[in-house]
Amino acid sequence: MNHDLYEIIHRRRDVRGQFTGEPVPDAVLDRVLGAAHAAPSVGLSQPWDFVIVRGRATREGFHDHVRREREVFAATLDADAAARFARIKIDGVLESTLSIVVTYDPDRGGPAVLGRHAIADAGLYSACLAVQNLWLAATAERLGVGWVSFYREEFVRDLLGIPATIRPIAWLCVGPVTHLEDTPDLERHGWRHRRPLRLARHDDRWGTHSEPAPR
Repeated sequence: MNHDLYEIIHRRRDVRGQFTGEPVPDAVLDRVLGAAHAAPSVGLSQPWDFVIVRGRATREGFHDHVRREREVFAATLDADAAARFARIKIDGVLESTLSIVVTYDPDRGGPAVLGRHAIADAGLYSACLAVQNLWLAATAERLGVGWVSFYREEFVRDLLGIPATIRPIAWLCVGPVTHLEDTPDLERHGWRHRRPLRLARHDDRWGTHSEPAPR
């Protein structure tokens, strides 16, 4: 059993405030992108692309958009939730070394994508697997990754010149970090707490729970 893999999975964090801004060596970035590109995909469609964003002006434009979307979300919260949310940093766009935008092309491999005829979102799931591979590889390389989701897809398309038929599904802030927190930020700030595995596991039928085997 490869304990290193399990350790990386559990050490991975959604990073916001620990980026140092130090360079990412080209060879390291290539390995991380290679891991993402090795993800499984429905019908071998490989529906992802990776846009590497380094330019300060572009990141500042995106950061301003994220800040406005944060305000939109904050306005929907009650007073207690708003107070908790105010303490949470939601992005490291300007602090990180670079950003990687992962896109999804629903037409890649078409018109007949093997295995997608009954589940249209299988291609989108494939692109998300590429994100996960990237994230775990970056963690193994001692890099931090932060997934920013406070944006409108049409804004990112316009900002990066992405064609209208392609979806930008993940804006990932990437770079060296001072450390990875032992406890995820949303737990540390009291926003949410993890569900135990025993509640997420169902045996044979929904609602039939059993205790996990001892480790």
